[in-house]
Amino acid sequence: MTPELALKHIWTVAGCDPTALRSVTLSGADPSLPSVYRVGSLASATIAATGLAAAEFHRLRTGQGHRQHVTVQMRRALASFRSERYLRIDGGPPPVLRDPVTGFYETRDGRWIQLHTNFAHHLHGVLKVLGCESDPAAVAKAIRKWDGSTLDQTLADAGLCAALIRTPDEWAALDQAKAVAGLPLFEIERIGDAPPELPRRTGLERPLAGVRVLDLSRIIAGPVAGRALAQHGADVLMINGPHLPNIAPLVIDNGRGKRSAVVDLRDAGGRETLRGLSTDADVFLQAYRPGALAARGFGPEELARIRPGIIYVSVCAYGYDGPWAQRRGFDSLVQSASGIAFTERQAAGGDVPKHLPCQALDHATGYLAAFGAMAALARRSTEGGSWHVRVSLAQTGRWLQSFGTIPDGWQAPDVTLDDVRDSLTTVESEFGSVLGVQPAEELNETPAFFALPPARVGAHDARWAR
Repeated sequence: MTPELALKHIWTVAGCDPTALRSVTLSGADPSLPSVYRVGSLASATIAATGLAAAEFHRLRTGQGHRQHVTVQMRRALASFRSERYLRIDGGPPPVLRDPVTGFYETRDGRWIQLHTNFAHHLHGVLKVLGCESDPAAVAKAIRKWDGSTLDQTLADAGLCAALIRTPDEWAALDQAKAVAGLPLFEIERIGDAPPELPRRTGLERPLAGVRVLDLSRIIAGPVAGRALAQHGADVLMINGPHLPNIAPLVIDNGRGKRSAVVDLRDAGGRETLRGLSTDADVFLQAYRPGALAARGFGPEELARIRPGIIYVSVCAYGYDGPWAQRRGFDSLVQSASGIAFTERQAAGGDVPKHLPCQALDHATGYLAAFGAMAALARRSTEGGSWHVRVSLAQTGRWLQSFGTIPDGWQAPDVTLDDVRDSLTTVESEFGSVLGVQPAEELNETPAFFALPPARVGAHDARWAR
């Protein structure tokens, strides 16, 4: 699979005008990171799709006859896919993103399981099940008393975050994998009637100027989607719950270009605040487990009634159907469950499972969510309607696996901070001097950039900027 073919697939699934693909130039080839998977093609294609969708939406809004050109270099796309890894504050050390207990552990029956304990309540839940202290050695000893599949199911039933390391064939045999296999890469579905509508005109120098986005997401995939919309000019307002945990470096990296407010959906006043914001929103982006926001009155159908013409974007881990639809998951866990971590280990000849060299499923899913939002905005402008965009890490992972592998790809050299210095820029913020990756897509008339520095959670009022 080449980046060009992958981009064509994204563009075709969305039903976009194929002639627009002539205005894209992609450069670079896999392997560009140490992996047997074609993560560079995934990065280039999903980022190019986002950039091209922004360019096309700008053309639609302005009525320009010509198309601007979109260029994506694979090395810059992969820098974006590792943006959290290259983040630096005041010239300090790399960010710490993982709890020490997070990782791979061998079980009694010779299987491997991955724990994900980066949130304190997930860590405490795992330790309670295992009956041990918060120490990797103690956890390893406790896990050696369990069979892998039993522990995997026990932790899932407790609402905790773990994944048994499976081969691709073992994953394919599961009902969840079969449910995912029946889905396209992403879905854009009309869920209600509304008249055709273009965003409010606040100046058309940027493709998404005047587009209002509510971003109810945390960690990477959803926030990357909101960040991608912000870098093309959208007014993105992050909404966090006061009780929900975050990972500080990710708040900074994925908060660039956004404002941030706190709204408590557990009480009636907070729900009323969000309803009021929704009536003036164009895009409602959320990355809660399927059905979680619907229980608070903010499912896609409810939002289409509150705000006819809304573009509702859902991001989840394992897909929207099947027995794992409610299972908590993160990028690395989907890699472990679906055979990616097994395949990387097998190719490299190691003893321990091995993840991709970046959070590729998170970032690609985020860009696909942003692309879907822009494709739906374009449809709304000509056809009208309310629209629901659905993406998941498992669907993205299945697509990456379909690209095939590069036998010796794991031997490619890693890419250091110094190797990507030309992809980085510095901005002053309340956190200090933030060095971060610039947008990878290059649009020759409406360049992508972050108009705002990152802000702490709750730094702004829960209202639109203008």
